[in-house]
Amino acid sequence: MSNSALVNYTCISPNSNNPRNTGIKKITNHNMAGNLSVETCGKIFASSARQASSNYGIGSDGRVGMYVEEKNRSWCSSSPSNDHQAVTIEVANDETGGDWHVSDKALAKLIDLCADICQRNGIDRLNYTGDTAGNLTMHCWFSATSCPGPYLKSKFPYIAEEVNKRLGGSGQAEAGVSIQKGDLVKIAPGAVYYNGAAIPSWVKNQSWYVKGNTYTVQQVKSDRVLLKEIYSWVPLSGVQAV
Repeated sequence: MSNSALVNYTCISPNSNNPRNTGIKKITNHNMAGNLSVETCGKIFASSARQASSNYGIGSDGRVGMYVEEKNRSWCSSSPSNDHQAVTIEVANDETGGDWHVSDKALAKLIDLCADICQRNGIDRLNYTGDTAGNLTMHCWFSATSCPGPYLKSKFPYIAEEVNKRLGGSGQAEAGVSIQKGDLVKIAPGAVYYNGAAIPSWVKNQSWYVKGNTYTVQQVKSDRVLLKEIYSWVPLSGVQAV
């Protein structure tokens, strides 16, 4: 396994498992919960007392730090299983609190880095599903944390779409990023969420006919859509445009 040529600064953390126990299959994006430089983030992870690390970090200026080589597992997501499979990336926040905003430079470099990771590790498509089934994951799915913060969470479908353009594919159909208010959609095959619970079989199998098995998007919010006919929220990944 190689490391990214995008790295500007290296400070290897002792907090890792060497080597990881499986190949790289996922990417997990985090926020730093502060406007840390890549050097400051590296110093924090350099302490064995910290018991934390990530493979990479991105500052608000767009510079990239490496703290754990890709061949090794970082201690980042509160999930050994996820971290053994994932390259983990910490991203600085240029605003503290609120939506924990991330700078345009940091977001652009995050997309560059994700595409680079995919290309070097044979990941053909970055698939954001809104849950752990996809290969673009969030810290908050494995631990009681708000990481990666509202702003970066809202950008996951966009990140997948932009990365997949560079990989020669599109993230739109699976991530639902092209769906807008007023569109007609179908429940996607294999969709597993319905208002935070399992989709009832009558919806999943579409045995309840509404507008010829289609539903009207009443509202799009972050990574989910409100379907007018059944007035229920469904993840973007759980619907398909007609």
